[in-house]
Amino acid sequence: MEEELFQEAMQGVTPLCRDNRAERGLPPQRPEPSSPPEETEPLLKLRDLVRHGMGFEVADTPEYIEGTMYQAPPEIARRLHQGDFSIQAHVDLHRFQVADAKEILERFLKWAVTTGKTGVLIIHGRGLSSSSEPVLKPKVVEWITRGPWRKWVMAYATARSCDGGAGATYVLLRRRPVSKRLKKSP
Repeated sequence: MEEELFQEAMQGVTPLCRDNRAERGLPPQRPEPSSPPEETEPLLKLRDLVRHGMGFEVADTPEYIEGTMYQAPPEIARRLHQGDFSIQAHVDLHRFQVADAKEILERFLKWAVTTGKTGVLIIHGRGLSSSSEPVLKPKVVEWITRGPWRKWVMAYATARSCDGGAGATYVLLRRRPVSKRLKKSP
């Protein structure tokens, strides 16, 4: 039945010449321009980046941030950035004024530690709407590393691209704050 309907619908249709057709689903192939040998490797890397997204690491950009706090092994920030820890909650601060963002972050972190969250994501934006430099991103780092929350923060790192990249920061929280007693060495 379907075959008959198809044949009826195709009656009087002239097939295209096969020489002018591209392979179905694939763009027509263009010959790669030849380049001097010294340009071959960078061009191949650029091609892989553009076509497949290969070779780009957020950690290789000036926007990347990471850090560890007291008694945290240095590699923990790298592991945090790689996604080795579960992100259990997030807060979106971008588009807020600094004072409002600080208040929201304070409430969020208080909630996170009282509910036992250890992996959180703070979305602050990249600062592209700012007149000169990002405003919230450095403030967030300041608030988690210099304020009262420094006792709760174990590590922080720029988020992976899928979670906001340079516009967001992963924070690994401790279950208990670092106390002065723990800081003293024998």
